[in-house]
Amino acid sequence: MTMIRGAAAITGAASGIGRALAIELSRRGCDLALADRDEAGLKTLAAEMGQGPRVSLHRVDVSEPADIAQFATEATMAHPALGIVVNNAGVALMGSFEEIDQAQMDWLFDINFWGVVHGTRAFLPHLKTMAEAHIVNVSSIFGIVAPPGQSAYAAAKFAVRGFSESVRHELAVAGSPVKLSVVHPGGVATAIARNSRTGVGVTDNARRSQSIERFENAARTTPKDAALRIIRGIERNEPRILIGNDARFMDLLQRFRPGTYWAPLQRKLERMAKGTK
Repeated sequence: MTMIRGAAAITGAASGIGRALAIELSRRGCDLALADRDEAGLKTLAAEMGQGPRVSLHRVDVSEPADIAQFATEATMAHPALGIVVNNAGVALMGSFEEIDQAQMDWLFDINFWGVVHGTRAFLPHLKTMAEAHIVNVSSIFGIVAPPGQSAYAAAKFAVRGFSESVRHELAVAGSPVKLSVVHPGGVATAIARNSRTGVGVTDNARRSQSIERFENAARTTPKDAALRIIRGIERNEPRILIGNDARFMDLLQRFRPGTYWAPLQRKLERMAKGTK
């Protein structure tokens, strides 16, 4: 079992899973390089954690490769023992494929997929110099199943999964000290739905409110529980980290019904959204 020690870099650290992960790693004595576009949120988080392990704050837009490269340089200089990188930052986009335009799809991919790729590339040379190191790339349960209305998001999260699994296999073949885990959260009670963008072709404003309400009713896992699950996955070097009973159910369902999972899954999601089993 890998022990959590040294320092960790986390993107999307000002809120949600990233914020909870920063708090839990800090409690374990881990120094932190925290990145987000939300500088005020980072400062609030640092103040909440108080005196403890060393924390450096970095304003980073993960859709900008130059920002990520600078983050990697500054983080490894500030924390030479940095051995964990969590590519967590992500956004959501509501609307069917025909309701979103290419610019919106590019925006989502630049953050949800290319941000992970550039983060992995920027930190990997440093991580390979460590005795042991770990990359954590956050996909989604929608990197395993693909519901309607999530064409852009699912495409990016499936891409994160494929990219990460291939890189993990490359590292293993090379005998690298760097391990890699892909995280597939189910419904986690964060603000990602409320902060989502809406497709340019979506004309029914009530749909957004209904979508947010359904997500929040179905999101049963707390960010803290998600963070603890990720930490356990790092310690055990789990290649795939499923978060939540809903994620485990969906993963199992698509294994048994890879081409026809949507009909039973839709019924299950509707019951969850209503607060029933």
